[in-house]
Amino acid sequence: MTEPVATRIWDLPTRLFHWTLAVLVMAAIVTAKVGGEWMAWHLRCGEAVLALLAFRWAWGLVGGHWSRFATFLPTPTRLARGLRGRASAGDGIGHNALGSVSVWAFLLLLTAQVATGLVADDDIDTTGPLNARVGAHFAKRASGWHAGWGADLIMALIALHVVAIGWYTLRRHEPLLRAMWSGDKALPFGTRASRDGAATRLLALAILALAAAAVWAMVRWAG
Repeated sequence: MTEPVATRIWDLPTRLFHWTLAVLVMAAIVTAKVGGEWMAWHLRCGEAVLALLAFRWAWGLVGGHWSRFATFLPTPTRLARGLRGRASAGDGIGHNALGSVSVWAFLLLLTAQVATGLVADDDIDTTGPLNARVGAHFAKRASGWHAGWGADLIMALIALHVVAIGWYTLRRHEPLLRAMWSGDKALPFGTRASRDGAATRLLALAILALAAAAVWAMVRWAG
């Protein structure tokens, strides 16, 4: 038996995405709750989240091995193994089965939330940048989702995420937060590592720059 060795699982772009997204989502929630003049910052947070999500959807195709969508598809077979406590050694290298569901849920819900926010109208003083480009009925339905089910589901998912991390950390002794901070996990020698060199990071920077430029152009065009 060989001793586990530190293996790069989460590349730096994925880690920066994770922590920056967490800060921006919480800032968006707080500014929406405070309201008033803070709604301008709520819109800015939403635009920044949109750029990050655009980056992540692309990074899931070309990023480090364990950040790619193909490595954490929540297939029925994989979910069944995880729920029965029979997960294979490979199932937990990156995101485990339930973690995969959580990541996909976050990506899809947040994408829907920023999309509806782009056309939303709070009936007070704030409208999304694309509100004038859609019909009133569509904008009303989008606004209802954005302020109602969308916001509630995201809050619930955040709560479940925190509880799950606490359970895995305290009961299963799996340092998930440390791994997402350092990028490394202690794994058997020979486990495939994610690329995380200068070329990978420059590629990520280029993708993020394109995503940010696209969001900026969209907002300016809408205005």
